[in-house]
Amino acid sequence: MKTCFFLTLMLCISVIEVKAQLTFEKYEYANRREKLMDMIPDGIVIIRGASEPLGDLPFTQYNNMMYFAGVEIPDAILIVDGEKRVSTLFFTIDEGHADGENISLDLVRNPVKITGIEHYLPYEDFSETLKNRLTKGTVIYTPFSPEEYIGENSMEKFNKFKRTVTDNEWDGRLTPEMQFVTVLSQRFPDNQVLNCTPFIWELRKIKSKAEIDVIRQAARLSVEAHKAVMKNTKPGVEEIKLAALFQQICMAGGAKGLAYGTIIMSDKNHAYGHYMQYDRILEEEDFIILDGGANVSNYASDVSTTFPASGKFSETQREIYELGLFVREICQRLYRPGISLTEIGAEVKKELEKKGLDTSDDRYNLWIRDGGYNHSIGMAVHDRMLNFDRGEPLRPGFVFACDIMGKADEVTGIRIEDTVVITEDGFEILSEGLPRTIDEIEAFMKNN
Repeated sequence: MKTCFFLTLMLCISVIEVKAQLTFEKYEYANRREKLMDMIPDGIVIIRGASEPLGDLPFTQYNNMMYFAGVEIPDAILIVDGEKRVSTLFFTIDEGHADGENISLDLVRNPVKITGIEHYLPYEDFSETLKNRLTKGTVIYTPFSPEEYIGENSMEKFNKFKRTVTDNEWDGRLTPEMQFVTVLSQRFPDNQVLNCTPFIWELRKIKSKAEIDVIRQAARLSVEAHKAVMKNTKPGVEEIKLAALFQQICMAGGAKGLAYGTIIMSDKNHAYGHYMQYDRILEEEDFIILDGGANVSNYASDVSTTFPASGKFSETQREIYELGLFVREICQRLYRPGISLTEIGAEVKKELEKKGLDTSDDRYNLWIRDGGYNHSIGMAVHDRMLNFDRGEPLRPGFVFACDIMGKADEVTGIRIEDTVVITEDGFEILSEGLPRTIDEIEAFMKNN
């Protein structure tokens, strides 16, 4: 009996130790790799991790490497083999370097045990291993779209790189991903090199329970940061101090970073949508949009609040805010599996018309078209999906921003944004806990 108890205890301790090196259990990553293998039965996928930063900054890993392997080691490479149904992890790092970067020494010493990946080889063996593995018919898959660090979104990153670098007549460089594609094609002319980004986006579209738990942590931390900023807002406060406070609360609460640059808009800056200059001192009549989110374990959250600097809503502010809250309540009442955003938008249109509003006005277009939806949320705050149609039925595990935006005039806009997940029987606001009604906001800010 004692022996049985001791063995059970040791097994539990072993599981805890292994999980401590990774964000999720090993089977979570193995399941993702197996699904990827199902999509590439004719070849292999090569996923490259991030290199060390060139400046004096801490190392952070690319999202795709974290998604499929969970390892935060510089210059790691993962081969997922759809033909042989095995994976191989490559990296080289000495223990002193690893310890200095707070990388688990257990992971460095025994990567197969810690990760559950079938094979490990030093980074220096990658080229020869790849050469020996390929047959004439093997297809090489690799992501063509840019890899994401925390706070980045793949296609937005691609568009900016293309505009400022690739299409620049004085530059012309390819993205690192497309440069890798070029080199692969040159070295292995007998093998097709194809894009696996669509497969990855499809896998990342629906989140697992474990992923949702982490996003919930990020969203709840964001809520605390929003509340701290609301509590410290009053006329005469500098926006930059509020931005610093938001980041402090997130980082002190265990965030890995910010999901995106904190947006603070007031006065004329409402017009710019994503204003991050923090260059104003708040005035009595200012109406503030705070759009900010924490990133926890490489998962983002997205939350927006709108509130008056004075703590009291003016009539104009009250009118547009109550209308936004009305639309939010309609949308969230209807979120459930099986319904589409198009259907929700049609219901919003009906309810607005009941209020006597002209729904052909452009101000209501987003509410009607999208049913409160703005974008998917996951490892990136604008998480990419292979395909998404607003007419498709919502599915459990779909995490997105319910983002109610509106504008009364050039200095009075609103964003009431929640991180939301569709559940088996409805939905959950992962970012619950904020004062949302006018009465709640005014009571919360009363003694600022």
